[in-house]
Amino acid sequence: MKKILAFYTIVVCIIMGYSCSNKGKTAATGKAETDVAIMPKYATGYTVKDSAGARLVDVGKDYHFALVATDDAAVPDGYTKVCVPIKNTICMTSLQLSNFTILDAHDVVKGLTGTKNLFNDDILQRVKDGRIVKIGMEGNFDTEMVLAANPDVIFISPSKRGGYDAIRETGITLVPHLGYQELDPLGQAEWIKFVGMFIGKEKEANEIFAGIESRYLELKAQTSNLKPEDRPTVLSGEMHYGNWHAVGGKNYLAQIFRDAGAKYVINDEETAGEDLEFEKMYSLAANADYWRILNSYPGEFSYEALKASEPRNELFKAYKERKVIYCNMKQAPYYEISPVQPDLLLKDFVAIFHPELVEKDYQPTFYSLLK
Repeated sequence: MKKILAFYTIVVCIIMGYSCSNKGKTAATGKAETDVAIMPKYATGYTVKDSAGARLVDVGKDYHFALVATDDAAVPDGYTKVCVPIKNTICMTSLQLSNFTILDAHDVVKGLTGTKNLFNDDILQRVKDGRIVKIGMEGNFDTEMVLAANPDVIFISPSKRGGYDAIRETGITLVPHLGYQELDPLGQAEWIKFVGMFIGKEKEANEIFAGIESRYLELKAQTSNLKPEDRPTVLSGEMHYGNWHAVGGKNYLAQIFRDAGAKYVINDEETAGEDLEFEKMYSLAANADYWRILNSYPGEFSYEALKASEPRNELFKAYKERKVIYCNMKQAPYYEISPVQPDLLLKDFVAIFHPELVEKDYQPTFYSLLK
């Protein structure tokens, strides 16, 4: 039965390959039917240039795509042709999926690696009824399920364990999504525009991002005039397997702390992250006012649980004064929402560091003080 399925899906893929010339073309140029410009303002991982008959998208230094509406459109050497708008795709990460969610484009998503820590009811229902298939995890993909999803392209995350060779052999175009590498919160969110170009939702992507940008900058402006003595200090993370993976001063989260009117304990703005021994972290953050923690704890996380995981945790000032800022990924859709809505993340932190700057009845989306 599996062999029959694989044969059938391959045939379908071949047939679908000929449909490119029917997607949103214009008779004169073969360009996609959009006059909407995409100009990344904060994102550094991709660039866009409109050319005759194609939209040229460079991702990082090594990946180059020509988005066209007709299969016979000429593209420059070194560019991989992609007919847009795509109809089917596979997402490898929650960050990628968040782009499709905010663009109301779940119909395009036909495959996922899994549903761990996913909360979106629509996605879960689509997995349940078979409209979205699970293709397995990195390094152990089920090629038959990949083909069953019939993707036009597959969005990948080069930072993962990979295992893309088997998928690459199918001839399906792999498109790196580098949003996770962005060091500016708005830069990460701006990958909405990147996905928008592939699915024909450039206008919606621009409008949605403009709203996110406006709300983020408005909040940031409220904290910009705070005096240094009014900015609390904050540390981040916890010990895992003998090391403390510390957010670097260059990391997007450190930027959110600063934009929320706080001072991050690691001032080095040259690194995005590094592993530290407990003693080193303690020397940096023993007297920090707040402590931010994100994890997937089974049940209700507590100060007792934090101490049980590492007895020395009770030595931190933030622990003693009960100022741990916490989000449990088993209880909140953190990676489904926060990558594309950093304004919500920022507001949670502003509400904790400077509650006078938000409405009195504000309800946090992700983070709150641990009780």
